[in-house]
Amino acid sequence: MESTANISIKTTSRRKRKSRGFIERTLFSLVSQFENAIVAEEIARKKGLLQSIDPRVKIIGLVLLIIDATLSRNIFTVLIIFAAAVFVAILSKVSIKTLATRAWLSAFTFTGAIALPAIFTTAGDVLFRLPLLNWAVTEQGVKTASFLLIRVETTVTLSFLLVLCTLWTHILKALRVLGVPVVFVVILGMTYRYIFVMLETARNMFEARQSRLVGTLTPVESRRIAAASVGVLMTKSFYLNNEVYLAMQSRGFRGEVYTLDDFKMKPSDWIAMAAFVLFAAATLWLGQMDNLIFVK
Repeated sequence: MESTANISIKTTSRRKRKSRGFIERTLFSLVSQFENAIVAEEIARKKGLLQSIDPRVKIIGLVLLIIDATLSRNIFTVLIIFAAAVFVAILSKVSIKTLATRAWLSAFTFTGAIALPAIFTTAGDVLFRLPLLNWAVTEQGVKTASFLLIRVETTVTLSFLLVLCTLWTHILKALRVLGVPVVFVVILGMTYRYIFVMLETARNMFEARQSRLVGTLTPVESRRIAAASVGVLMTKSFYLNNEVYLAMQSRGFRGEVYTLDDFKMKPSDWIAMAAFVLFAAATLWLGQMDNLIFVK
């Protein structure tokens, strides 16, 4: 009898942990997003290379490098830009682990899924065939997929460095100073605030659900709760959309971003601008050459 009771208790506890897995995983994911935002702001306040450069210079320089990586016709040039981005990240006190987990992994997964068919569908010299499917993997297909993958990784790294090493308010203000239309800045500002409002709403909703959860849930009930939670969250999102905009307007937001820090170009900023322009010009010229190794 005791063994049967113990087995019953263990089974019930396992079912209880399993039934609460969805809510607990969702809460953990939401908390992780807030932690990532806090970490990003902490990195932006560190005393690193990119953090010490004027936001306008960072936007212009990194956008130029992104354009170079996009227009490059050989993978060798893209690899140079990628190596430079990693080197700058290290000098800006951004760890390789942060880049790998928050930028490279997601870009590799998404781009790899898109580029994978190219190694089979691109005509060229056959390297080998898959044992069971007998699909041919071509050399040109591997080069094309690799070129796309490293290009996306490079552009994602550069974009990630811009966002991670610059406060969001400084980015918005720099965009306005550089002549970006007010409508575009308003959309970016609302999106940023709206995301955090929705994360906070979702976290509160799932915490309330977990605090009221008594007993065990069947798989059918778990799916029903998940569907209902998504529906409620969507309804709240439509409601909060207008509320966030009205709250921003009531606080005087008209698209112009005002910060306590005024942008003033220092000698180091002009040096950084010159370095960005020279490196971008060199990689642009190098990227148009077809006779390099690792040609597309």
